[in-house]
Amino acid sequence: MTLVVDNKWGDETRPGPSHVAIIMDGNGRWAAERRLPRVEGHRRGVEAVRRVVEASRDLGVTHLTLFSFSSENWSRPAKEISDLFGLLRRFIRRDLADLHKNGVRIRIIGSRGGFDADIQRMLDDAVELTKDNGTLHLTIAFNYGSRNEIMRAAERFAEDIKAGVRAPGDMTEDLFGAYLDTNELPDPDLLIRTSGELRLSNFLLWQLAYAEFVFVDTYWPDFDKADYEEALAEFRRRNRRFGGRSVRSMA
Repeated sequence: MTLVVDNKWGDETRPGPSHVAIIMDGNGRWAAERRLPRVEGHRRGVEAVRRVVEASRDLGVTHLTLFSFSSENWSRPAKEISDLFGLLRRFIRRDLADLHKNGVRIRIIGSRGGFDADIQRMLDDAVELTKDNGTLHLTIAFNYGSRNEIMRAAERFAEDIKAGVRAPGDMTEDLFGAYLDTNELPDPDLLIRTSGELRLSNFLLWQLAYAEFVFVDTYWPDFDKADYEEALAEFRRRNRRFGGRSVRSMA
């Protein structure tokens, strides 16, 4: 599906999303259609990340969460996984200084096991270096699966019960959210998925309960600021009810 936008910004009287989550999909198909190696699709996907991070600051988005590497991606061929990690290393080495200079704070969510120690150190260093920044909160979902995140949160709560820190009756939605990887973040307002796929793929299942979903046909390597603006315009046209009455009728 291709979004049809009546004007550039949609209803400008409505606020845009503060927190945008993106499932960056279509790198492999982009490369296959051009008869290029899959790694070239991933490399061009990194360029799209740079564009979207820069555009987020321009468009008033304060939180951006990107689905980078899922816990299910380990089933891919070893060569492709190695290529992906190589691109991640180059991205951090090349872009971290600029991200820090521009006030971007980096967070990493997901399981910390299963990848090389140097990757872990680089991610930890990026988080530490940028921890006091606040222009844009960039969260990278790396080795992430939402079901695993929820299970780990439940395990931590059970451990606190065993330690006497919590009682079983203490549980509320807000309290459970404090045990999730995203505990310091607001829930996303908007989810964008590229490449025409219409599913969540185990991404932020708890946090996306009231987010607006926008699915676009564009492959991730081709996603640019115009596509981003188009998705934000669609968000502004939505009538968000949050399980209750129309926002307009409540005004």
